[in-house]
Amino acid sequence: MKKEMIRLGSLLLAGSVLLAACSNGGGGADSADNTTAQNNENTQTAGTAQPLTSLVQASDLSKLPEVSQKRNDTIIVGLTDPAGVFTPYFNQSGYDGNVISQLWTPLVTVDEKGLPLPNLAKSWDISKDNLTYTFHLVPGTKFSDGSLLTAEDVAFTWTLIYDKAYPGDSQIRKLNIKGGNAYTEGKAQQIDGIKVIDPQTISVTLEKPNALALTILGEYVLSKAYYGKDYKFGQLDYFKNLHGSPLGNGAYKLEKFIPGQEVRLEANDYFFKGKPKTQHFIYKTAEGDAWPFIETGDTDFASFTATQENIDKLKGLGFLNILPYTPSTYGYLQVNLENEKLKDKKVRQALTYGLDRKSIYVDAAQGAGAVANIPASPISWSYTTDGINPYNYDTEKAKKLLDEAGWVEGSDGIREKNGQKLTIHLLTSKRPETDTFIALAAENYKAIGVDLQPEIFADFNAMVAKVEGKDYDLAAFSTGMLTDPSDGIEPFVNGEIKGYNNPKLKELYEKGLSTTNIEERKKVYKELYVLLNDELPVIFTNYKKTVYAYNGRMEHVKASPFIGLSGNLFEWSLK
Repeated sequence: MKKEMIRLGSLLLAGSVLLAACSNGGGGADSADNTTAQNNENTQTAGTAQPLTSLVQASDLSKLPEVSQKRNDTIIVGLTDPAGVFTPYFNQSGYDGNVISQLWTPLVTVDEKGLPLPNLAKSWDISKDNLTYTFHLVPGTKFSDGSLLTAEDVAFTWTLIYDKAYPGDSQIRKLNIKGGNAYTEGKAQQIDGIKVIDPQTISVTLEKPNALALTILGEYVLSKAYYGKDYKFGQLDYFKNLHGSPLGNGAYKLEKFIPGQEVRLEANDYFFKGKPKTQHFIYKTAEGDAWPFIETGDTDFASFTATQENIDKLKGLGFLNILPYTPSTYGYLQVNLENEKLKDKKVRQALTYGLDRKSIYVDAAQGAGAVANIPASPISWSYTTDGINPYNYDTEKAKKLLDEAGWVEGSDGIREKNGQKLTIHLLTSKRPETDTFIALAAENYKAIGVDLQPEIFADFNAMVAKVEGKDYDLAAFSTGMLTDPSDGIEPFVNGEIKGYNNPKLKELYEKGLSTTNIEERKKVYKELYVLLNDELPVIFTNYKKTVYAYNGRMEHVKASPFIGLSGNLFEWSLK
């Protein structure tokens, strides 16, 4: 499953995180707290947060740190260190994706309900059979070097994804453009379904309808002159030399990347919506707690768990605006389904019943969260609790399921089967709430005869490497923003969840994409949620409630539950 990563270009497919962490590339992963340093959660004080419903303005800008007062043309945001692969469709890290989201802007974006909106494509036509899409581009659009963006660039981008050497997992390829497979196999020199009509018009024909086609096709556009200059079918290695010197068409362009320190961006004079109001934008690479950076003015923006303690502390600083925000994400424990002891559904269900998720994810967060039981956020139009097992904390049910699965309590209280102890090796990353999570989870599992052995990683990428090496039982993650319901289902059908293969799930997934009728899709996704809620190929854990805190001098900051802040970053300014 993509951990805190998205394909920002396919906005309806994979959404974004905060400033729009994205990955149009292949199968990487990011932490549950990726942009703006880290989400933060203080758990020392009991009580439930009084939810914010609107923006709280800074009460006293005279308290603003001097370093922030002196910045007139630069906004700084924290970000976990990116890898430097700043090319759409090739990056594996959502941290790289945050940078990409400022360097490129897509053909199609989405509104606050997740519905498509024109962007670089000023309009489009869809055939009655929902197979042919014709995009009309905004005339005069340019890349950051001043060169024109035309339909030829769009055609090059779509074609590139079908190259047999393409290493990523872009959904464009999975749309089945007519003639795409023939091109991939080297049986055709071009893709029949892609037609350049004129410099501002391009059409594409699919082999079958897809509810997400508009926004998947409406992803980022690569310059054919720049990225296609050395293109030869089956030979894409040259792209590695271009990742660090991107040529995009977004609000900003790359000025300098200093690994481990910062990513410096400067305004793109040719941005099609006009030059950004702030000349410089810097991602300051930072790990861990965001408080020191926001308190000292070293960063202008951060995200925090919406505990009452955090909200009161932020208000007390006086110089920050506070914006409530509910991301369309969910947390989960990834299960190593290739481990024999976890193949049994009853064991996975027992581990869910045996984990007091309310205490861990809601009470310990002072109410700034909710328990998750399906792969969809409560803000999604597909969300439902009808027919969904809530898996309320129940040690007796957990014990009964483990008994049925053949795990018998040993002399030391830990269950055994065929001479093997029921030990669970849990991986998680170091965050302020990690100690509380580990302590409660270990106590919960001991009560049902499970020995929890946690491993905590300060370096998230090291944790991901261990997961990829299959050296784990459970691993704590959170998704990136989910715009369309298929986002939460897709990892269960595309092989990302190793060891899980359910033909019925795949059948329903395809059915959910075969129509654009919302009511018909709701029925399909309800059936999907009930199925996954029963089989638990992952253990669903929680939804987060957050707040954005940012420099009170900053104006025009908006947040979308589906694309975060990237949609209007070019409008951000300092008064």
